[in-house]
Amino acid sequence: MPFGLSAGAVSSNDSTRAQPRKGERTRSAVIGAALEFASRVGIEGLTIGALAERMGMSKSGVIAHFGSRESLQLAVVERYAEEFIDEVLRPALEAPRGLPRLQDILERWLTRLAREIELGCLMISGATEYDDRPGPLHDAMVRVIDGWKGELRRAIEQAKEAGHFAADADADQVVFEIYGLMLMLHQDSRLMHSPAAAGHARAGLSRLIDAARRPASLATDTPFAGAAPATERRHPAVR
Repeated sequence: MPFGLSAGAVSSNDSTRAQPRKGERTRSAVIGAALEFASRVGIEGLTIGALAERMGMSKSGVIAHFGSRESLQLAVVERYAEEFIDEVLRPALEAPRGLPRLQDILERWLTRLAREIELGCLMISGATEYDDRPGPLHDAMVRVIDGWKGELRRAIEQAKEAGHFAADADADQVVFEIYGLMLMLHQDSRLMHSPAAAGHARAGLSRLIDAARRPASLATDTPFAGAAPATERRHPAVR
């Protein structure tokens, strides 16, 4: 999967690449159509027959480029990751290291997610589809999500190195909370149709960044773990 970019990857000269051949262009077009379709119906809803019909191709014509439905699905997951990087991560690498870069990444992610709320987010839906289904597609989704979390962690560590975040800021915890806010934004917007979801997400991200600036010794929030005996930590409705 194409995560783990360096700043040098941005400045590579694309004009030196050989022009794709006709077969490669057709394959790329099929993957693009398959990604658009899978974003709406899910990766499991993507079939050779349905895709061939949408593209005006024969089933054998589609199979000739991929060999199997699973190979097509895996190509779709990889294309999604490539497009996500091109839209969210790659441009943000032009921003100064540290908090400016992290904020640029988050802003671009929010912009993309706003569109995916309408069209469907493969990274979120795919994780749900394959969370308990071992196999190549499960492993592919794990690589995509783990790779993206790694990029977020890298940006947070760079913010610590630049002095924008406290030296003892827990990068893994910050990544967890960022991801949680993005998942909630998707659910609140797509399922609940809440017009306030985007504002809540932005407020949460702002609060999270402000908290990461402070040393842990100055934090005033009460940790959840140990806040009350286990027998007392229950929903008020539970008697």
